[in-house]
Amino acid sequence: MAIKESTEEMLDEDDDDEENEDTQEGKFLTFVVDNEEYGIEIRHVTEIIGKQHITQVPDKPQYIMGVINLRGKVLPIMDVRLRFGMQKREYDDRTCFIVINIKGETVGIVVDMVSEVLDIPKADISEPPKVNGGVASKYIFGMGRVGDKVKVLLNAEQLIYDGIAAI
Repeated sequence: MAIKESTEEMLDEDDDDEENEDTQEGKFLTFVVDNEEYGIEIRHVTEIIGKQHITQVPDKPQYIMGVINLRGKVLPIMDVRLRFGMQKREYDDRTCFIVINIKGETVGIVVDMVSEVLDIPKADISEPPKVNGGVASKYIFGMGRVGDKVKVLLNAEQLIYDGIAAI
């Protein structure tokens, strides 16, 4: 599958866990949700997979799509669009599941499309604007300046733990 091949190449250079913890600093996997680019620290990313069959789970928050079976492990799947209060959209060939592991908790997040792995030095990361934003604003830890663009950098731990605590 083309998605798996290209995303494996993006992650291969960055996934030697503790040995590369320092080399992973400042590296972000960027992805698109509703035509905006977001980033998540690469150290949390286990893998990127194409869309899979999602098994529905009763009595769950609307942003938890259900669970998938990934090589014998059952993972909850969170749709980032819905978590941020955006409108649902049909999944297509560009839709990806980013598998994230934080403190031993593994969750898949659904994004519209994966972009690339970027180096964003601390000096190019600003605090998020102080506005009374919607649901998504509490998951932002910084704004990364990349050339003349800004990437919204997410706090993966906050996003995941707030999201799955309701399951």
